[in-house]
Amino acid sequence: MTEAPLRRQTRQRTAVAEALDSQEQFRSAQEIHDVVRHRGDSVGLTTVYRALQAMAEDGQVDVIVRDDGEAVYRQCSPSHHHHLVCRSCHTTIEIEAPSVETWATRISAEHGFRDVAHTIEVFGLCTKC
Repeated sequence: MTEAPLRRQTRQRTAVAEALDSQEQFRSAQEIHDVVRHRGDSVGLTTVYRALQAMAEDGQVDVIVRDDGEAVYRQCSPSHHHHLVCRSCHTTIEIEAPSVETWATRISAEHGFRDVAHTIEVFGLCTKC
């Protein structure tokens, strides 16, 4: 696996990162754009989308697709993890799943795959909903 080239840290990307820092749940690009604008930064929605895509490619944010098809973003812990996501209020909990890791390694090896990666999001309703 080759390393991605280092990207220049722009004012706009910094504004997006700071907006994400203030959010605990996954948020859409539009929601993040609103946070950036309310903080007084002049950043276009297209620029927010580009920054989020670059940050996702660099492993700085996680991105999932909600049931409604919208991509949402969140800064998460740097260690490998999965998510429980409430379909109603969007509460998100990071989880570790050792049995999933064992299964992924075993099933990949059985089929001759190597250099394997995976993501798992579990959607449901939280206890509050």
